Amino acid sequence: MYLSIIIPAYNEEKQLANTLKEIDKYLSKQTYDYEILVVNDGSKDRTAEVGREQVSVIRNLKMIDNKENHGKGYVVRQGMLEAKGEYRIFSDADNATSIDQIENMWPQFEKGYEVVIGSRDIKGTIIALPQPWWRIMLGNVFNLLVQVISGLWGIWDTQCGFKGFTARTAKDIFSKCKIHRFAFDVEVLVLAKKMGYKIKEIPVIWRNNPESRVKFKSMIKMLLEIFQIRKNLLSHRYD
Repeated sequence: MYLSIIIPAYNEEKQLANTLKEIDKYLSKQTYDYEILVVNDGSKDRTAEVGREQVSVIRNLKMIDNKENHGKGYVVRQGMLEAKGEYRIFSDADNATSIDQIENMWPQFEKGYEVVIGSRDIKGTIIALPQPWWRIMLGNVFNLLVQVISGLWGIWDTQCGFKGFTARTAKDIFSKCKIHRFAFDVEVLVLAKKMGYKIKEIPVIWRNNPESRVKFKSMIKMLLEIFQIRKNLLSHRYD
């Protein structure tokens, strides 16, 4: 298995089918073996049913159905550790970053990078549908706080839901993760840096989802989890 695509899904009944069809349309034209894993995070809508319906029509699609909600970090970790691919990429169910952006990842993997992450804040990025100005400003301030607290200096977008890993890197990192929810992206990158893996941030084409459920309260919760990550580092919980 060459490539695994992991899609965490929570209450995505309106968008999941179209996203899966777009991914399948792209991957079916490639020459390598692949799998698509949808990991349902205890959705309260028809997300699980939509996923199961697509299993019958999309080749190599698998459904992991959690009956309870655990958090995005939990289900991404679950998908990463159950995946079989030599390369493992998680992508958001709203298709904010289309699957064809994976073409920008392959050259970086070939150069020896083991973690390649999409970014909305570096040169070359194209924002097809931008966020409101106040969310952009709030995001920039928040990212500076993330860098200061977590030590991820120079990584300008830890939260873009489009990240790729080699199989070995995915196993090493996700087997040690402890954060289930908002700050799991930060924890993943902190662990990658701690383990000495090479991280590359690449520009992507990104489309803002106006129905995004990330609110100010979520950012506060994420900030508290980042302090927990810092505490975990200092207490050697990741060793």
